[in-house]
Amino acid sequence: MAATPLAPTARAVRTVAFVEGVRTPFGKAGDKGIYAGTRADDLVVKVIRELLRRHPELPPERVDDVAIAATTQTGDQGLTIGRTAALLAGLPRSVPGYAIDRMCAGAMTAVTTVAGGIGFGAYDIAIAGGVEHMGRHPMGEGVDPNPRIVADRLVDPSALVMGQTAENLHDRFPAITKRRADEYAAQSQERYADAVKAGKIGPELVPVAIRSELGWGLATEDEPPRPGTTVESLANLKTPFRPHGRVTAGNAAGLNDGATGALLADEETARELGLPVAMRMVGYSFAGVDPEVMGVGPVPATEKLLKRTGLTIGDIGLFEINEAFAVQVLAFLDHFGIEQTDPRVNPWGGAIACGHPLASSGVRLMTQLSRQFAEHPEVRYGITTMCIGLGMGGTVIWENPAYDGSDK
Repeated sequence: MAATPLAPTARAVRTVAFVEGVRTPFGKAGDKGIYAGTRADDLVVKVIRELLRRHPELPPERVDDVAIAATTQTGDQGLTIGRTAALLAGLPRSVPGYAIDRMCAGAMTAVTTVAGGIGFGAYDIAIAGGVEHMGRHPMGEGVDPNPRIVADRLVDPSALVMGQTAENLHDRFPAITKRRADEYAAQSQERYADAVKAGKIGPELVPVAIRSELGWGLATEDEPPRPGTTVESLANLKTPFRPHGRVTAGNAAGLNDGATGALLADEETARELGLPVAMRMVGYSFAGVDPEVMGVGPVPATEKLLKRTGLTIGDIGLFEINEAFAVQVLAFLDHFGIEQTDPRVNPWGGAIACGHPLASSGVRLMTQLSRQFAEHPEVRYGITTMCIGLGMGGTVIWENPAYDGSDK
């Protein structure tokens, strides 16, 4: 029996290329942070303009859409920020844009959403990213959770406080002690500091003009890192989410401000325009878990994606895991049998050191992985993964175009 011919409108799936990612330096949230006098949308404008500046080979009118994420979509993070930032950045008015929200995985979801459009053929080129100004807009500002969420016992009240969910994760996995979490946190600080000294972190940063009571300045480096952090210095920090708990300001990411952005394209279109191809998307997956232990979300998201792609955890040569809390990273590593000191995991440190401006962080992970790929042609596949508030996880697997076939 002859196969039914494809409809004339049928489309083949196209290869999605990550061209380049950039970000602002990350700041501490609050009145004393570097971005206290800077608007959130202006941070997004900086990253969009920087992407265009770095790629003059890209005609601005070829950008098909702009997807920008924010967890708290109000004030200068509201008003369909993807569209308003595109206009403010000087993109042609013919370029549309929109806003997106999946809490911490906002930028990750912006990337996967436009990637779906590229793969299907709706877009050739798009910009995706995220912003969070937690100093101006604390997480949950102005929200009105339906009282049935707690009254009907759909979730435990602790599910609405991220730090408490991290304490719950320690309860679920008692082998993940506070000492282990502190050791991991100190390692993150040390690896980040080493990466800065080696010039590995810095080329992706966009300088931002800032204003304070002292006048104008220029933000050129991340504000949150605490170089020289030791396990001993972390041992006696307060545990704000539970008396005699295990989660502290030292083994968790802080409250931060910052923005990220990335160029994505159909690979053939990228080659046609002379755009570099830093990574190829292999696949992505999101999964839900009990909201009370949202930090375990990367585990089922990764398992689902490995099954879909036919890969195993042993095929992955580099891991960029968002460090919302040390316990969340350790839960992932323990599940897959990976040592917490493994050099493949967050080799340049992570959010515990540099910060986690919620919806922006997914593209930071991708940007770092893309630059690590260039240094490691023996690595074929890498993962970016993160936990997500309200009980979710997200994972993207990427392929290294510089892979030389010398290893896995």
